[in-house]
Amino acid sequence: VCTLPGVSASGMGLRLSQKFVFLLFLSGLVTLCFGALFFLPDSVRLKRIFLSKNENPAVTVGSDNELSKKVPGDPEHLRAGLKGGEGANVKLKVSRKPSVTHGARTVERSVGSRAQDERSPARAQEPAARDERVTSAAHNGERASAYSYEAFKKCLLKPALGKNKGTPSDSETLQRREKVKEMMKFAWDNYKRYAWGQNELRPLTRNGHIGNMFGGLRGASIVDSLDTLYIMGLMEEYEEAKEWVQNNLNLISNGEASLFEVNIRYVGGLLSAYYLTGAEIFKQKVVELGEKLLPAFNTPTGIPRGVINLGSGTSWSWGWASAGSSILAEFGTLHLEFLHLSQLSGNPLFTEKVMNIRKLLNKIEKPHGLYPNFLSPVSGNWVQHHVSIGGLGDSFYEYLIKSYLMSDKTDQEAKKMYYSAMEAIETNLVQKSPGGLTYVAEWRGGILDHKMGHLACFSGGMIGIGADDGPTEQRQHYLDLAAEITHTCHESYSPTKLGPEAFRFDAGAEATATRLSDRYYILRPEVIESYMYMWRLTHDPKYRQWGWEAVEALEKHCRVDAGFSGIRDVYASTVSHDNMQQSFFLSETLKYLYLLFSDDDLLPLEDWVFNTEAHPLPVIRKTCLQEHGAKHDHGQTDLE
Repeated sequence: VCTLPGVSASGMGLRLSQKFVFLLFLSGLVTLCFGALFFLPDSVRLKRIFLSKNENPAVTVGSDNELSKKVPGDPEHLRAGLKGGEGANVKLKVSRKPSVTHGARTVERSVGSRAQDERSPARAQEPAARDERVTSAAHNGERASAYSYEAFKKCLLKPALGKNKGTPSDSETLQRREKVKEMMKFAWDNYKRYAWGQNELRPLTRNGHIGNMFGGLRGASIVDSLDTLYIMGLMEEYEEAKEWVQNNLNLISNGEASLFEVNIRYVGGLLSAYYLTGAEIFKQKVVELGEKLLPAFNTPTGIPRGVINLGSGTSWSWGWASAGSSILAEFGTLHLEFLHLSQLSGNPLFTEKVMNIRKLLNKIEKPHGLYPNFLSPVSGNWVQHHVSIGGLGDSFYEYLIKSYLMSDKTDQEAKKMYYSAMEAIETNLVQKSPGGLTYVAEWRGGILDHKMGHLACFSGGMIGIGADDGPTEQRQHYLDLAAEITHTCHESYSPTKLGPEAFRFDAGAEATATRLSDRYYILRPEVIESYMYMWRLTHDPKYRQWGWEAVEALEKHCRVDAGFSGIRDVYASTVSHDNMQQSFFLSETLKYLYLLFSDDDLLPLEDWVFNTEAHPLPVIRKTCLQEHGAKHDHGQTDLE
């Protein structure tokens, strides 16, 4: 009888020793699988398959120190790209706002070989991230009630809304301000009618847009509009927005969010709404949301990664960011909001996180005194020597001078960093065109790229508000430089009186978009922002006139039957709309226009600093707060 090797002739199959080895292997495999199922991080979804309904669901800890159910959201994959308007591709360069490109142009991605390697450690740190949030939440539960809103109000130099809500005395300016208010109500009413609770309105198709920047959070236009509605006196609309936040703003999300965008829009919007109104719901929500952002800082250097899962705390760098790097304008645009989160919660961890960023930036070498846009969160070294005060770099510089101003001019480190950066920018980037226009070029490893983005046009206002605290001999120079840059940006607003996404100063071009992909306008605020600041600083009537030109252009080219829409080509005689009413149009563009046509005592600059989404945050006067902070106030009293 022939037998196969390893098989007994008795028909028993495997020998006893082989059976033992097989069973041992099988039991080990089962143990490994169940161990992974129940003990590895981020296994909540798998556990739900096996756990009975009687067992407790997974929980996260909120800022009120209570356990709340963790409901899985629909992850919105930021790594797949940010969405713009209908028919628009999105340029994956996140800065103050997502930059949108149009047409069939391929998105340029610069992904280094270390990108995947640098994302992996963040995911492995999830247990530590959860522990940190639990500790921080418990800390806040003990100390959040210590903040006194009444003490804060006593430390303001002037009423937030002015003596008469900033109403201008001359009839023409008042009429123009009322027009801006009507535009806000029109935009809001259509958002409410067609997109309520979603993030943004698509006015052509009359439906809502969720997008993939906010990690499953909803109502971006609502949160972004809270302070604008309140400042404009649209109280019925403000109450609607407040009620939605109280009843429908669900922070229990398992989606993947842009740390930067959630911070400037949601955290900034809720902070501003609290400081203007005293409504406790805004404080509760913003501290809870702030907790969810902390795990992004769990990197070897403490430099946060750009994308975070709001449910698990896992974070990673943008897939398009060079070699898994973090972006200067993202990790450099947290300081204002995080200092206020510490103020409200009593938890110093928020401040410690952003101060650590500053410590690292002061330690590393800067080429020619400049700050490149890409930094490794693993090594703490610059990844590319690309410098810009437009996209990827812009609001980092803005937050340096505003950190100094928000500290009641006590943050000398921020002041030193800002003016040192300004000196390097002037030496290396500021240029004069053949036609006499002053602009700020980009710097790529020592080679100048003679273009300026719409995003960079905020710099006129930034340099203006920083002029008075510079070296005595430089103060008028800085104010003149601010005026020159603002003038250049105004010159880019032609012939439609709306500006392109980027404009160039080479090959005979003078503040003109020479590429079709740069000709779009998505309701951006930066030029108008500089008009507002320059009006406050100089009271030169041309800034109000330029602002009114922008109002007329928005009405003519961007207003449609159901809201406002960006346009694809500012030079085209026939307008093509992109079908998107951006939330920052409500938060920034219309707010800055309203302030431009208001008296200076509406949100006076002595008391308020605007974050990069135009949400006003109060100057922190620590000594005053300590003197008046003995009485804890939990009431709801607005600042009128």
